[in-house]
Amino acid sequence: MQVEHDAPLAPLTTMRVGGPAARLVTVETTDELVDAVREVDDADEPLLLVSGGSNLVISDEGFEGTVVRVATQGVDVQSQDYCGGAFVRVAAGESWDGLVERAVTEGWAGIEAMSGIPGLTGATPVQNVGAYGQEVAQTIAQVRVYDRREQRVRTFFPDDCAFTYRHSVFKGADRYVVLDVAFQLEVADLSRPVAYAALAAGLDVPLGTRVPLQDAREAVLVQRRRRGMVLDADDHDTWSCGSFFTNPILLAREFADLQERARAHLGADGPEPPRFDAGEGMVKTSAAWLIDKAGFTKGFGLPGEASLSTKHTLAVTNRGGATAEDVLALAGTVRDGVHEAFGVTLVNEPVLVNLSLPTYLR
Repeated sequence: MQVEHDAPLAPLTTMRVGGPAARLVTVETTDELVDAVREVDDADEPLLLVSGGSNLVISDEGFEGTVVRVATQGVDVQSQDYCGGAFVRVAAGESWDGLVERAVTEGWAGIEAMSGIPGLTGATPVQNVGAYGQEVAQTIAQVRVYDRREQRVRTFFPDDCAFTYRHSVFKGADRYVVLDVAFQLEVADLSRPVAYAALAAGLDVPLGTRVPLQDAREAVLVQRRRRGMVLDADDHDTWSCGSFFTNPILLAREFADLQERARAHLGADGPEPPRFDAGEGMVKTSAAWLIDKAGFTKGFGLPGEASLSTKHTLAVTNRGGATAEDVLALAGTVRDGVHEAFGVTLVNEPVLVNLSLPTYLR
């Protein structure tokens, strides 16, 4: 266990903003992780858990408390056969994309469409990470956590996790600390059926086709690089939290209202808002479409220290010298512009530490 004081936090995040931690503790084993959290709780001090930092915006003032950085390691293949599949338990501190790459190499299907997503494995169940038609809820078998309230280790099964779109029982609360995640994956040479139109087009196959796992991974990485969603220290379009806003889930009547607002804003013959079935009478639409059609095109904010990505309107980026306040000001401007144009309030996806979006809504 490594302990540092007045430690910079910006380098631990993909947005690369934020002030220092009063105390930074780096843990490399599950026992160290539990012990570090218990120590902070016993002292009744503020606690912030940092995983890969890919979904985190920390205030310029930093964090006046203890930050526990999760650096635990271990991938335990507990069973593997064509009938039962592969049951793999993964430490919270393992690289997510490293796990996906290994799955493709080993012939484990079910997470290949989530290639290139930054961050660590322990964070994936928290917001039910997903991309290109897959989400981790489809393959998670168990999530082992430390329950800070009950001060004990517990195992959650899928039904206990309350997975929904970019959400779970673990999100928005500080009770549970993810220790490891167990996945049930198919043993196969081919991917799960391709479920995303752009990915199918990139592979030149019909939707629903199964393709070699490596082909699926490479096609996803091509899509993500095109959008600035694969980390590259030399590319400021990747100095971001990925998608800053979640795709809105609307009631049918709310989507009908959006359609009317879109016709008023874009003209009767203008483009229609994208529509995807979200189940139970709900409709999902595209945050990127709303942002773009509200007038915030790629690169909005340039020149400036924070701008929308030049590759994808859904990413708020640090152009090299941005502060957390710069990032939040831009995000607030975009959110309020979308609301004014379309009556839809976008919800931020990253966790904001000692921050909140400016309340400019009228």
